Amino acid sequence: MARTESTMLSLGTQAPDFMLYDTDENVVTLADFESTKAFLVMFLCNHCPFVKHIQRGLADFAREYQAKGVAMVAISSNDVEKYPDDSPERMKEEKEQAGYPFPYLYDYTQDVATTYRAACTPDFFLFDQQRRLVYRGRFDSSSPGKSDPVTGEDLRHAVDALLSGAEIAQTQYPSIGCNIKWKPGNEPDFYQGKFQGHLDS
Repeated sequence: MARTESTMLSLGTQAPDFMLYDTDENVVTLADFESTKAFLVMFLCNHCPFVKHIQRGLADFAREYQAKGVAMVAISSNDVEKYPDDSPERMKEEKEQAGYPFPYLYDYTQDVATTYRAACTPDFFLFDQQRRLVYRGRFDSSSPGKSDPVTGEDLRHAVDALLSGAEIAQTQYPSIGCNIKWKPGNEPDFYQGKFQGHLDS
């Protein structure tokens, strides 16, 4: 199975703004979460086997940390003309089936994926109260075909440190997953070299 790695956006980067529709056709913006101590942005999609692999663990993680005051959104940026399983209608079904408690947003223009330098699904970006990037990369070390359990360990340690005011480890590992399905001509310059082989899953 071919894989794509996170770009590992520079720590300290200010969270890029966004204004996107969720699966209930509500407009969701970065400003909606300005009062929260921690804000997590996740790039997901419906059909990716790497996302499906962590789906249950991610839903459990989200419920646990939303109860602790962590705000979070998931964003799908895939080209739905070529990948109709990732359409907003299917996203609504996926949110319900997976039990995701967070807003699931569709990035039609793919501009948000570009500004966040998202390269794969899943891809995680954790911001502090000032919306500075403090963690990016993987959920944990698990992936399809590996024996490692789905725990969310890497992301969990970062969120716990942020909430407690402790230092967040600077050694962080890229997420590995399916490449974002860019529309023709939309593939950004930063994406060159991140794609390891051909992947149509």
